[in-house]
This record gives sequence, structure tokens and C-alpha cells, in this order.
Amino acid sequence: MVGRGSSGVRPAGEVLTEEDRSQFADLLVAVATTQDRAAFSELFGYFAPRVKSYLMRLGSDNAHAEEIAQDVMVTVWRKASLFDRRQASVSTWIFRIARNRRIDVFRRTKKPDLDPEDTMLLPSGFDAPDAGVDAMETEARVRAAMKDLPEEQVQLLKLSFYEGLSHSEIADKLNVPLGTVKSRIRLAFSKMKARLNDD
Repeated sequence: MVGRGSSGVRPAGEVLTEEDRSQFADLLVAVATTQDRAAFSELFGYFAPRVKSYLMRLGSDNAHAEEIAQDVMVTVWRKASLFDRRQASVSTWIFRIARNRRIDVFRRTKKPDLDPEDTMLLPSGFDAPDAGVDAMETEARVRAAMKDLPEEQVQLLKLSFYEGLSHSEIADKLNVPLGTVKSRIRLAFSKMKARLNDD
């Protein structure tokens, strides 16, 4: 892949090119057809930390995000043969697995912090699991919705979604109880969803 580091993957924050998507698909096909461990290692090295970051954006703490991300990558290894490059990119396929796995956990615990169906929580540079969402329009609507929130809630959302901090890190940074951070983010997110649904 063009511009990859010594680990064989693109640095964080870079948008995937068509060449990247094609080569990731080739790697996944190699896993599916020959159980190629080197190919899987490359996929794991690139996607596992990004899946973990995505899960933390949904409200999982570090330990749970790590556990679910590991489970997602095990699923990628076991279910690689189900991938169809004509239907979706590798990133779409893997993040769909992550989203569905998070939903399973979501339903079991019944203590959701954020909605894993919300495509605006996906890491930048990746295809959304569900196509057809205009990213610029969505961002504009989100920013408009945020203007109606109290400043303390806006600050929490920015720290969580734009700076990528976990709830625990936000609590430490602002010197407020973790439970307060979680409840305020839940409240802010509920208000934003109501506003976006009204639009």
C-alpha cells in the first residue's frame, strides 16, 4: 500500500485510497482461502486499534472496547470467507461486525451510553456501514444541534467525539465524577438525536 509505515499499514488519520481498499480486500481473501496468518496480522494491526477507538466513541470503557475489538478480529478470521468485495469494502464489513457486536453487548447490559447505529460516530476516513448519508450535510446538522446544548454538554461531546477521549479520561481531565460524565453525555446525545429527528 502506498505510504504505509514499517508495520505495513497506513498511519492513523489517513483516508483509505482505492488501492488501499483493494489490497485490504486481497488480504482478507488470502485469510479466507489459505488462512494466511501474515495477511491476517496486517489486517489486525491496522483495524484492531481503529475498531477499539470506534467502540470507545460509543461509550465502551478501555477494557470492554479492547475485549470486543479482539472478538471482532477473531470473527474476521473465522468468517473471512463470507466477505464479498463486490458488496462492501473491508472497512465497511469489519465495522459492521463491530457495530453488530456492540449492539449485542448493548442489549445484554441494557446500559447504553450512545447509539451504535449512529454513523456519525465512525472514525473519519472509513466507509459508513450504511451508504447514502451525506457526510457534510450530517456534520452541519450535528453542529446546528449542538448549538442548542448547554456549554458543559458541548464540551463533553467535543472531548468524547472530536478529541477521542474515553469517559474516564474526560472525568480525570475535568475533575468530575465518571457517572456525571456518562449521564451528561447521555442527556446531550438524547437531546441531539431529538433535534436531528425533528429536522
